[in-house]
Amino acid sequence: MNSQAWDSSYEWRAVLILSLAFGLVGVDRFVLPPLFPSMMKDLHLNYQDLGNLVGILGVAWGTAAILIGSLSDRLGRRRILVPAAVLFSVLSVLSGFAVGLLSLLAIRAVMGLAEGPVASTGVAVAIEASHPKRRGMNNGFFQCTIALFGIGIAPIVATQLLKITSWRAVFWIVGAPGLIVAAFMWFIIREPATVAGTHRADAPKRAPLAAIFKHRNVPLSMIGLLCAMTGIFVLSAVMPNYLEDYLKLTGPQMGFVTSAIGFGGALGQLGLLTLSDFIGRRTATLLSFVVASIFLWLFIHTGANLPVLFALLSIAAMFNFGALAILAGPVPAEAAPVGLIASVAGLVIGAGEIFGGGIAPSVAGSIAQHLGIQYTLYFALGGQIAGLVISAFLLETAPRKSTSGPRASVSELDKVPAASL
Repeated sequence: MNSQAWDSSYEWRAVLILSLAFGLVGVDRFVLPPLFPSMMKDLHLNYQDLGNLVGILGVAWGTAAILIGSLSDRLGRRRILVPAAVLFSVLSVLSGFAVGLLSLLAIRAVMGLAEGPVASTGVAVAIEASHPKRRGMNNGFFQCTIALFGIGIAPIVATQLLKITSWRAVFWIVGAPGLIVAAFMWFIIREPATVAGTHRADAPKRAPLAAIFKHRNVPLSMIGLLCAMTGIFVLSAVMPNYLEDYLKLTGPQMGFVTSAIGFGGALGQLGLLTLSDFIGRRTATLLSFVVASIFLWLFIHTGANLPVLFALLSIAAMFNFGALAILAGPVPAEAAPVGLIASVAGLVIGAGEIFGGGIAPSVAGSIAQHLGIQYTLYFALGGQIAGLVISAFLLETAPRKSTSGPRASVSELDKVPAASL
């Protein structure tokens, strides 16, 4: 590749606007758990309802990531990303008008359908816009904002806003910025050469859809991501109530400790993905699951000590999110056939979301309701241990570490300057 031909200006603009969009996805998705203790009183909800509300969004998110991610390989990136951003923003506002469980379930389900394509299509755009040596780092920037904005900043802002306004108004406030970001995406994001209607004489021919499973990293990523998401989404869903109901923290204290998931997760997604460019995807994933397991176990056995809880939870989340980011981004993208990056990313993210982000929180809600909320953390820990076993079987695909080089779709993409995508 001629590095001088690479359009680094487009690279940083595309990654920046994608990161902002994904950060707002995180806010709209994860602002519900810190608001839930207040919502429980007004709408007469329980722990099982919390698990179901988190779970239904995850199932819808995963379904949309699979179906619409594939569609963006044919229709184009902007035609998927922009309407999705508009829709999830409007639905966040509508959440503030919910009158009961059924209306909330319906709103969160449709919101998941809108947010799923931002994940799968966003991974594809970040890969296409990035120089090969910066794929991990740029995917880290893109993916880390969902944790930073959604689980880091949102709990603090939400719990502070609750001092001066209602939980309904918080939903209205966080929904508006997505409309502005949607407009910017329309003008910034470019289409890849393999999208229908984009004509390039040297554009690689799209592989058949049946070729998706030729690389074993695709099914392994699906299972591994399920394990990583079990940890993340169970913790994100139950943590506010665990801290308030079991450890007896106050609302602001709960917001502070819960934010550790977001701040630690953001560092992990950026740091571990960048590190994986140098030490390899497989090694970085294994390291992530090992450290996440150790620190989550320590967190479970810690009492109401705010600084210690924050430190342990931030490190556990850092490495849990690191594993999630690697398995959702470069691993499936580098295993994807030509022209099917979004299809593979959507399949992997979708499977992880449906089971890890959808079914797992619902199971956790049942555990909390019938056995006690403290036992849900062991369920999250089990996901990390299972992920460690699965990731041991990954094949290495990082350009700096792989002996056979990246997969065809990525190596072909390396030959195409970003200016022409």
